[in-house]
Amino acid sequence: MISYDSFTIYGHHNVLALHETTLEFTKENFLTPRGDCIIGINSTKAIKDLDNKVKEILKNNGYGYVILKVGNYLDIIKGRGDEKLTFSNEIKMIIRKSTFISDSTLLIKADKSAKDINRDIINLLKQGNKGLVTVIASDIPLKDEEVLRIFVNFNPSI
Repeated sequence: MISYDSFTIYGHHNVLALHETTLEFTKENFLTPRGDCIIGINSTKAIKDLDNKVKEILKNNGYGYVILKVGNYLDIIKGRGDEKLTFSNEIKMIIRKSTFISDSTLLIKADKSAKDINRDIINLLKQGNKGLVTVIASDIPLKDEEVLRIFVNFNPSI
């Protein structure tokens, strides 16, 4: 089973993307230099708002893929779900390299954090550009080509 959802984020001049273990999107409309894991503000969704099928798959130890598109650049983050995920935070969502779980955790055991994101994307976000975030959840592991195919099919205007 595969399900997906997407939302919009905006960059900010304080996007640093230096955090080594996490990456965050927030609905808040501000960012201080201390928020070095936050790469997108004014998000149209928090973790609580994500599609229920996506959350169900991830809660059943599914595989998660987050595609970040800003300008002409794409980056893919891969991680895992967990039965302890609650998806209850109404403000933000966090992707973690670790196995720590909070009410805002989307994925654990991720292969990327804020510092690993393509620097061309980060530079565009520092300029306040808009980004598209697509979350794909699957009960089986997917290859990058499969993830990209789902992304393109879900976002045909790209």
